[in-house]
Amino acid sequence: MNHLLLIKELVQAYQAFENHSASHIKEMGLTMTQFDIVATLGNQPPMTCKELGNKTLVSKGTMTGVLERLEAKGLIDKFPNTEDGRSYKIGLTKAGEKLFKRVFPEHIEYLGKAFGKLSKNELEQAVTVLRNIKAIFY
Repeated sequence: MNHLLLIKELVQAYQAFENHSASHIKEMGLTMTQFDIVATLGNQPPMTCKELGNKTLVSKGTMTGVLERLEAKGLIDKFPNTEDGRSYKIGLTKAGEKLFKRVFPEHIEYLGKAFGKLSKNELEQAVTVLRNIKAIFY
């Protein structure tokens, strides 16, 4: 099989997933990036911007604006970083925790319905193949 066909299928699968996921997240009043940050901060202690960037799919250039919008919505707070005075830590507010507890399980269930169309064996095979593909590029 030609690797170009694999690339095409991989990209189209990701785009289909992204569209399916994004439409549900939008219905919940968030962007994909906002959801990624809220989901990452949920049930976690506050973390630095760098730590948050390493744990999410959000680029450094996008992070600042998204954090500002989440802060304006009252969903996150910034705290001085006691370990490094040049930075701050970010955590969910009570409203942010409440949002996380509502949207995260709802979205996981939503995605589970789609992935439920695959057998357990198909899911395991997909994870193995995707890990092997990722390893090629690391």
